[in-house]
Amino acid sequence: MQTALQFGPVLIHLDRLLVGVGQTIQLAVLSILFGTIIGTLGAIGRSFGPRWVSWPIAAYVELIRNTPLLIQLYFVFFTLPLIGLKFSSSTAAIFALSIHLGAYATEILRAGVQSVPVGQIEAAKSLGLSSYRIIRHVVLVPAVRAVYPALSAQFILQLMGTSIVGAIAAEELTAIANNLVMETFRSFEVYIVIAVIYFVLVQAASLIFAGIGRLLFRWKS
Repeated sequence: MQTALQFGPVLIHLDRLLVGVGQTIQLAVLSILFGTIIGTLGAIGRSFGPRWVSWPIAAYVELIRNTPLLIQLYFVFFTLPLIGLKFSSSTAAIFALSIHLGAYATEILRAGVQSVPVGQIEAAKSLGLSSYRIIRHVVLVPAVRAVYPALSAQFILQLMGTSIVGAIAAEELTAIANNLVMETFRSFEVYIVIAVIYFVLVQAASLIFAGIGRLLFRWKS
């Protein structure tokens, strides 16, 4: 028995899919922003902080990197309310995604920090630069430049990782697609359309991050 593909019942809901695209982009952008901040602070704390700072950061990194993102989502959305921290599904998704990315960004950026020559840091100290200026100008800038390809690849994974937040009823592209499957009974067509949309999103994001890299790091090695 052969079934003809019928994209019409799916494409008439294109407006809903576009809303899902917007929600997905919003989740990705906010979680990338907050996750990068967490990763930057974590990398600095692990590289330059005392043991009472670096050890908790190391424990956080190991905990997050060795547990599934879905479990982290469930913990934020279902467990934290038991101690009085209740979030909406979208806020919980951004919170969990940011914490998840922060752990990976910490290790990526820490690798970049460790690639900065010690002599370069010592030279900055001899010039009387403050610790803040040394970290900001002498350490972070070349560190980010060194690891930017790996960091941008992690951002792409973060964009695709938003597809699981429908598990806590957060509205995004995959969640809307699942609803359309139940309404139209056209699972094959729906997921083909969604796959194409994700492909376009990822390709667009890759071009954007590549452009940002060329803009920020124009100088020669």
